[in-house]
Amino acid sequence: MGDAPGSPSRATSPPGQVARLDRVVIRFAGDSGDGVQLTGDRFTSATASFGNDLSTLPNFPAEIRAPAGTLPGVSSFQLHFANHDILTPGDEPDVLVAMNPAALRANLGDLPRGAEIILDSDEFTARALTRAGYARSPLEDGSLDAFRVRSVALTTLTVELLKDSGLSRKEAERAKNMFALGILSWMYHRPTAETERFLRAKFAGRPEIAEANVAALRAGWNYGETTEEFAVRYEVAPAARAFTPGVHRNISGNLALSYGLLAAAHRADLPLYLGSYPITPASDILHELAKHKSLGVRTFQAEDEIAGIGAALGAAFGGSLAVTTTSGPGMALKAETIGLAVSLELPLVVVDIQRGGPSTGLPTKTEQADLLQAMYGRNGEAPVPVIAACTPADCFDTALEAARIALTYRTPVILLSDGYLANGSEPWRIPDVAELPDLRVAFATGPNHTLSDGTEVFWPYKRDPKTLARPWAVPGTPGLEHRIGGIEKQDGTGNISYDPANHEFMVRTRQAKIDGIDVPDLEVDDPSGAAELLVLGWGSTYGPITEAVRRLRAAGRRVAQAHVRHLNPFPRNLGQVLRSYRKVVVPEMNLGQLAALVRAEFLVEVRSCTQVNGMPFKAAHLVTAFQEAIDG
Repeated sequence: MGDAPGSPSRATSPPGQVARLDRVVIRFAGDSGDGVQLTGDRFTSATASFGNDLSTLPNFPAEIRAPAGTLPGVSSFQLHFANHDILTPGDEPDVLVAMNPAALRANLGDLPRGAEIILDSDEFTARALTRAGYARSPLEDGSLDAFRVRSVALTTLTVELLKDSGLSRKEAERAKNMFALGILSWMYHRPTAETERFLRAKFAGRPEIAEANVAALRAGWNYGETTEEFAVRYEVAPAARAFTPGVHRNISGNLALSYGLLAAAHRADLPLYLGSYPITPASDILHELAKHKSLGVRTFQAEDEIAGIGAALGAAFGGSLAVTTTSGPGMALKAETIGLAVSLELPLVVVDIQRGGPSTGLPTKTEQADLLQAMYGRNGEAPVPVIAACTPADCFDTALEAARIALTYRTPVILLSDGYLANGSEPWRIPDVAELPDLRVAFATGPNHTLSDGTEVFWPYKRDPKTLARPWAVPGTPGLEHRIGGIEKQDGTGNISYDPANHEFMVRTRQAKIDGIDVPDLEVDDPSGAAELLVLGWGSTYGPITEAVRRLRAAGRRVAQAHVRHLNPFPRNLGQVLRSYRKVVVPEMNLGQLAALVRAEFLVEVRSCTQVNGMPFKAAHLVTAFQEAIDG
């Protein structure tokens, strides 16, 4: 099963009854200061512990604090949860929780007819309506007649509840998001005990704030249970799919990537070093890894992007598993040092959490437009392996794979994620350590070459005949002194060389090393074996593509699907796969970058399906595009 079309939460039941649903999409929306992200995160955590499959889409404004009540300041959090396997946060919300008029106006266009709207009626004042661009109140002009509207005086109820708490009115008002969470928790049978523990831990320094939020959460639950406004409850049973045996937890892409880097360092038996400069949406990785000094992690928040990668490359020279994290603008600044890492042939993981560009662009929105930059954004012939994660949980495995390639082949590796994966979340099975790959490497310990006169010496550029990797010599090891720097090296000796023939040999050898990286063949999902259309994807388009393909197959259409993790070098069977289908469509959140690479490399015609609006694809959009491709 997949993300079933339709809107099951619009089903009706007699008052006091329970309506059983197979899936629900809920969107919380409000000002940046309304605690929308926290509310969504807590509802998601409760949903994960309940056993539903889920997918989330947090959506942030770019401004740190836009003017209150305005459209640019609207923040939202969308959660899709179900009793079956799902892959996307949903195309459209079944329920919108709007904390003010701006939140309603910014999100109303995404709602299908019959959707449920829960709003804070206290916020629909004349001033707030004007700020949101309303000439008349939507509660009175009939514009909401197509929806089921539940008006709740969230602010009044919360302030009245906390009048004897000792908190100021402003502090009391901030707990209204927990009142709303309580209502939703009652409506959908979500447990609240975990949220109460979270609140007491989060506000341990101010217990009066913690207890106020707990009281608001419980009051919201009781309000739902006692008021006639919410007479119908909904039940979404735990996921019926067979989860892989083991312990599961909900995880975001950036957290999974952080854990993947920790696991890689452990399996390589190397210290982990992160040199980074804060940038949206990559900063969470720096924040997370900074918590793990007890595991031998060193984190350095540099003064700029160049210093961050420079420090990381120095750590790689010193024998650490070195990482630097950034987004598109930072990739441009790091380009010269990535080229230096190519020349030095040292292992370095460069993580690019892509966002909308160019320049500052859309810093809190998602995009896949850094692929060509990752492939070619350096001077000279500086080939670098490029891999991409496809789901939030997959970021863990992709981090391990990036470390494997970097350590085995002594090369910088670019790992591509994006804002959608970084901030989105899904269930993840915590792996046993024994399942993880052995990434241990052997450092150079002594001479590795014998001269014609019998003298034994260390040649820093004498290569492994299988991988073409050069030795990794930790500085300070007696007898292994050698030059480093960006000027071309002589093959073998590593001495500075301006010889044209040597330069050509080194350039071609570095390219051959990357071309020879061992990557698995591309797997194709083609159940019928008779599909004429192949949908080729990469990165975070995996969920929407897979859901669209499932819908078409359910309608009797034959569609094949393949998803590319290794973008440089490509899987060796990719050309054969492409030539096996009469039509190929490549959906991307850019203007067709993978499509251009595929056309150039394999001389096959592919159809691009592109989108650059800062949001992930909707499955319904892709269904239409794939249908048009099938029908010619």
